[in-house]
Amino acid sequence: GALGGLGLALGLWRRQAALAAAREDEEEKELRQRFMAPPVSGLRELRRRRRELRSRMELLIMETQAEVCRALTALDPGASFAVDSWERKEGGGGISCVLQDGEVFEKAGVNVSVVSGLLSEEAARQMRSRGKSLKAKDGKLPFCAMGVSSVIHPKNPHVPTMHFNYRYFEIEEADGTKQWWFGGGTDLTPTYLNEEDAIHFHKTLKEACDKHDPKLYPKYKKWCDDYFYIKHRGERRGIGGIFFDDLDSPSKEEVFQFVKSCAKAVVPCYIPIVKKHCHDSFTPEEKLWQQLRRGRYVEFNLVYDRGTKFGLLTPGSRIESILMSLPLTARWEYMHTPLESSKEAEILEVLRNPKDWVH
Repeated sequence: GALGGLGLALGLWRRQAALAAAREDEEEKELRQRFMAPPVSGLRELRRRRRELRSRMELLIMETQAEVCRALTALDPGASFAVDSWERKEGGGGISCVLQDGEVFEKAGVNVSVVSGLLSEEAARQMRSRGKSLKAKDGKLPFCAMGVSSVIHPKNPHVPTMHFNYRYFEIEEADGTKQWWFGGGTDLTPTYLNEEDAIHFHKTLKEACDKHDPKLYPKYKKWCDDYFYIKHRGERRGIGGIFFDDLDSPSKEEVFQFVKSCAKAVVPCYIPIVKKHCHDSFTPEEKLWQQLRRGRYVEFNLVYDRGTKFGLLTPGSRIESILMSLPLTARWEYMHTPLESSKEAEILEVLRNPKDWVH
């Protein structure tokens, strides 16, 4: 009797194990279809540590990448993303998805990276200059950084360029304590000003922030205007959005949920604007103005952008992915000044004096 009972229990256990394995396989297949490529940390590892914030953040950035790529492909069906998975010998890797020379998008890149290793001295110095007290052990600081980052440069000058980035950072100090923080933002860079679009973009981001705290949007909107400032030109890179960095309170879970809301707002804040204008007619003069504005975009990214600087200072980082944010074409003309009261002068006025778009 006891043996029979044991056999029954064993059979039941085998059946349950087979069911669990089948469920896992199903889940794995579904995840594979949901993403643009297998995740850097591997599906098994992510499932094993699925309650840890690092794994949940990696899943969120993978989902955001796929969501944005699919939304862009739906608008530019003739074009497709080249999907490029890469490894970093110092630890980790990433997935770069880049579309070039489509009908609607001249260049669109959506990158995910999950890297770990030891922080370089220059990168640590850059962080300390922002007020981080980092206590290294024998000069070594183990870190883990992950994020999704995208820049979309459309062909039509009436469709704005858009950038977003959401990231998580963890550093282990000499005594084993971990410092962590989130950063990110979404911002819009139009060639020509369309007030209706600006209001839609800002309102969508404000709604995402308001779910968590009505004080967040005004604070991060101002931060965005201040951050994307091309000092040597005396103008902003675009009409802003939201931006934050070093965010480590009230709690890990609450900040993660806030970042998730922001990431989920990317498609609704931008795609309707692309749909509305991607077939607008434009003149050679308007195309020229777009090229000159793109030159400003390049100036900001190469001179001031913190993410670009960090990437260039990190050993083994992938230069092609870091410079993916640069447009396919841009132009620098000597002493170019738009005519007073022109549409070109109108956007410059807003770039010099940021506006409140939601009140």
